[in-house]
Amino acid sequence: MRVYLGIGSNIAPADSIASGLQALRDEFGALQASSVYESDSVGFDGPRFWNLVVALDADLGLFDLQDRLRAIEYRHGRPENAMRNSSRALDIDILLYGDYCGFYEHIELPRPEIHYNAFVLRPLAELAPNRALPNINISLGELWQRFDQAKQPLVRIPYVYLGVELPGNL
Repeated sequence: MRVYLGIGSNIAPADSIASGLQALRDEFGALQASSVYESDSVGFDGPRFWNLVVALDADLGLFDLQDRLRAIEYRHGRPENAMRNSSRALDIDILLYGDYCGFYEHIELPRPEIHYNAFVLRPLAELAPNRALPNINISLGELWQRFDQAKQPLVRIPYVYLGVELPGNL
């Protein structure tokens, strides 16, 4: 199953993202990673976030995948009772899980933030510009072109992981 994950950090982001990418590689194998983008915090006053999207292939059910991602977050200091909009070393969200579309207990797919947060849509469109979301017939690249980019400015952060400048295959 092709899965797209959003990754964010605003606590030691360079180190936290590197450690998170390593944990994902250890757990799932090869990754495809977007560029890293810096953006303002959303929903609270806090340090700016670094965000990227990774694509991977997972042979896990949705809830097993969610459990493994939460375990990675907990190992990176996420409190079990973390508030939704708060600072964190590592935040990992399932954006797309194959062509799943709808509510699955507490998980909504595709993740709604794709439509209204530049820090989610831009790196996702970078990785899969021609992919259409399962609930609409518009490509991610076209969604990004239609997005009011001035409303949520992003700054691309040059980032190298394991000798590969992102975007790249890890």
